[in-house]
Amino acid sequence: MNDLDPLSPNSADSQRRLMVALALAMALTFAYTYFFAPQGPPPGAGVADAGQVVAGTDAGTAAPTPGTGTAGTPPPAGTPGPEAAVADAAPAPPVRTLDFQRESAHYSFSTQGAGLVSAPLQGPKMREQGEVSIAEGYKLLFGGDVPPPPQMNLAQPVAGQPLPLAVSITGPSPLPADARYAVAETANPETGATFTARQGPWEVTKTLQWPREGFELLYTLQVKNTSAQPATGELQLHFNRAIDPNNEHAPSFFGGVGNLSYASCRVGEEEHKLAPEQSLPDADESRGPVHYFGIDQQYFLSALYPLGGPLPGRCDFVATTTARAVTASFPLTAAPGETVTLRFGGYFGPKDDDLLAAVPGPAVREAAGAAAAYNPELTRTIDYGMWAVIAKLLVSIMKFFHGLMGNWGVAIILLTVLVKTILLPLTHRSMVSMEAMKKLQPRVEELRKKYGDDRERLNMETMKVYQEAKVNPLGGCLPMLIQMPVWIALFTALRNSYDLYQEPFFGPVWRDLTYKDPTYILPLALGISMIITQRLQPQMGDPTQAKIMTWFVPILFTLTLLNYPAGLALYIFTNNILSIAQQYGLRKWLERREGGGGGGLPATATAGGKRK
Repeated sequence: MNDLDPLSPNSADSQRRLMVALALAMALTFAYTYFFAPQGPPPGAGVADAGQVVAGTDAGTAAPTPGTGTAGTPPPAGTPGPEAAVADAAPAPPVRTLDFQRESAHYSFSTQGAGLVSAPLQGPKMREQGEVSIAEGYKLLFGGDVPPPPQMNLAQPVAGQPLPLAVSITGPSPLPADARYAVAETANPETGATFTARQGPWEVTKTLQWPREGFELLYTLQVKNTSAQPATGELQLHFNRAIDPNNEHAPSFFGGVGNLSYASCRVGEEEHKLAPEQSLPDADESRGPVHYFGIDQQYFLSALYPLGGPLPGRCDFVATTTARAVTASFPLTAAPGETVTLRFGGYFGPKDDDLLAAVPGPAVREAAGAAAAYNPELTRTIDYGMWAVIAKLLVSIMKFFHGLMGNWGVAIILLTVLVKTILLPLTHRSMVSMEAMKKLQPRVEELRKKYGDDRERLNMETMKVYQEAKVNPLGGCLPMLIQMPVWIALFTALRNSYDLYQEPFFGPVWRDLTYKDPTYILPLALGISMIITQRLQPQMGDPTQAKIMTWFVPILFTLTLLNYPAGLALYIFTNNILSIAQQYGLRKWLERREGGGGGGLPATATAGGKRK
């Protein structure tokens, strides 16, 4: 049998000898590498000391052997040696996360893009508006404990998208938003940080500074053209936020205040806000002088604004169920060696009217080296809509009462008393008119029996009776019609005013006047008080209509208000209690006047229908 036959015994012995030889070669190679070969990675690849990642070759590309050209041929004359190649390769800084603990917020930055990865606000009011179930509400009512909602985090990165505050440059020489940045060691890292990245002709330096207190920061961008040629592009600033659709609720006139987030940008005089299922603004509308941009939520704002005034540019929006994003783009042109500097003010905090009106604060102006800086009018993000005049007036009055009493629930009660007092002359005439109509009911019932088949004649004769008695049948509706704008404006204020957000009324249950009453005690008490109010009023029309007004309308109104803010239910309930007391007191006063011969009501009719 041939020794080369793979089935022969000699062939098997040859294979065994080959395997032994390979094993010995591997062992010798390992021993040489471990004991005799120089330690550390070869130049141009691997991990350098101090944890710095050194740039290696592109994937799929073979690195030439040091000291040789391609395929081992000598390099041409004038080709830099391996030492020069290592010197020219810029080491990529390691990815780091920097934490800055401040009184108002805790900021976390990543050097991968030099953007925010987390920014939870600090403090009891700086929380998300969490859901409280009925069971949890009654648990609180009887002294139990329910964990508070998490702190409001204004920087929640979107997977696969640039980090909030990241920068990119588009054009012939792009710089990606996830470029790796080096961190400059500052003398006092508690007051800010400086990041630097280099790619192509660009050297980008981002400096963030913030005062020790407050919610503002100074964001300085320095873009240097390090090449010998002019460079152009478009500088883009990114801000986005990841959204949990299970925890986001749109505001509704028939429900709660909501916590919807919008991708927002003010261009010219128009403020564009985009949420899911809303149409994007036209390209021309989103191009122009950019005043500010960011993420606008119900009671919180994350926004950047050009510190020197509006900059010509444009805004691009993204609004899905899981993300909101806005990108502000500005034209960029730099001559060889030129550095373009842009300064932005930032605000990351609650939409408090006083705080927003003071932006930029003295500390930011001082850091920017400007005696006076542009006011971006961030107060425009507090949108009261068409009820702005009344809503702002109500908030101002409640602030005054809160300053006296220290409780926003008591401030709402005092606001109710004030409005009731102002409307007292009108409601008094209305109640007097209703009591007079109650005494006219026997005559109206006789007319209904007499002209029941002739609707037109019945209405004409009924109005004639009212005119003779000088009674307005619609007078009872006028106070309620006047109260309606107050109710709507108060609801609008509760939905937009941070002053009332997360503010308690009484005990642990009603710990947020802008959230619904989880026990539904206030809406139910409101419904009962409304039924009592209707029972005190004269029953007009046929018995079926009377039952509808007495029972059906209050029940429907109560069901509608179940998910409304507790502050609104408190206002209406207090108003009903005051109305009941006023109606009862008026009735007793009129009875005493009639008993004493004063004749408090117009002499209209006897029970038999004849005038006195």
